[in-house]
Amino acid sequence: MLKLVKMGIAGLFAVGLGISVNVLAADAHDHASDHAMSERLHDAVEYRQGAFIIMGWNFGRMAAMVKGETPYNAEEFTQRANTIQLVSHLPIEGFKDMPESASGKTKMDTAAKTEIWTKFDDFTSKMKALEDASVKLAEVSKQGDLAAIKPVFAETGKTCKSCHDDYKHKD
Repeated sequence: MLKLVKMGIAGLFAVGLGISVNVLAADAHDHASDHAMSERLHDAVEYRQGAFIIMGWNFGRMAAMVKGETPYNAEEFTQRANTIQLVSHLPIEGFKDMPESASGKTKMDTAAKTEIWTKFDDFTSKMKALEDASVKLAEVSKQGDLAAIKPVFAETGKTCKSCHDDYKHKD
């Protein structure tokens, strides 16, 4: 009888241990999933911010030429316009299916408003407008005529502003 009691206790202990191991494994899996999601969000924010930094850097140098703050250099302006054209289609990838990466929803420092995902079709159309405007800017810049570039540059800047007005928290 004592042997049966010992076996019963050992069996209960084994079942309890098995349940504990399963709970711990599930918790570890949830933690790993949370960590993987956190990493994915972090990567998405860094990815899109990197693209915006590249465009902003180049746009700023071009703006200085357009405003006459620095001498106009046709070759440099065209190179910068081409860079913006190449990079303009990249940021959208860092927003797709990532509503958790909005400002206040991740530990990352981001200015992205949640409206990006609640109005994703509009956001996407504004990003497409930037892509289209950057193609036009790259094309006109090849002519080397600053007078022809200025209105196209201004129009490209307006596409940036329209998105910022609706979908970016102010600094």
